[in-house]
Amino acid sequence: MSLKYAVLAALLEGEASGYELSKVFDVSFANFWPATPQQLYRELERLAGDGLVEARTVQQERRPNKRMFTLTEAGRAELGAFAAEPPKRPTAIRDELLIKVQAMDGGDPEVTRALIEERMGWARGKLDRYRRVRERLLAGRTEEEFLRTADRVGPYLTLLAGIGFEEENVRWCERVLTVLGRRGDATSARRVAHQGGDPPRNM
Repeated sequence: MSLKYAVLAALLEGEASGYELSKVFDVSFANFWPATPQQLYRELERLAGDGLVEARTVQQERRPNKRMFTLTEAGRAELGAFAAEPPKRPTAIRDELLIKVQAMDGGDPEVTRALIEERMGWARGKLDRYRRVRERLLAGRTEEEFLRTADRVGPYLTLLAGIGFEEENVRWCERVLTVLGRRGDATSARRVAHQGGDPPRNM
């Protein structure tokens, strides 16, 4: 999937400048389709050239003029056709950290531990942000009420996917750290036994 359809979907929220759209991406798309502001600006201009979005210039006093973009009927039709197509391929994990974990045996387990703790910190940070967005979307409503009455539920459902992904990230990291801790304890006990001493009493 190209960035094209993510931008068209973001504009379902309404007219937006490139800067405003980048903020929408930070909140609503970052968990599954991140993009830099420069990528968004370039894509908006391409979409305007293709007639899928309409651009207008807003004059501003004491500030540079800004371009505002809205979906055209052609853009809505193309987005609708895309949404009806099945994905071309299933999701596949490509994660450098998993290669490092795959190759960890024989290396320094403390290095692996540090990498896992770093990943867990990132995941918890994202979870905190996503949960704040969730509360803002609900605005005091229960989830059931929101999903029944809200004008649009797509952004909320994709947010739930991001929350679930990071929750699983945290669970996996905790599991790995537990395994590393137990293996470290066992290694220490074997070392003590090999040296002819008694293992610590708390073992």
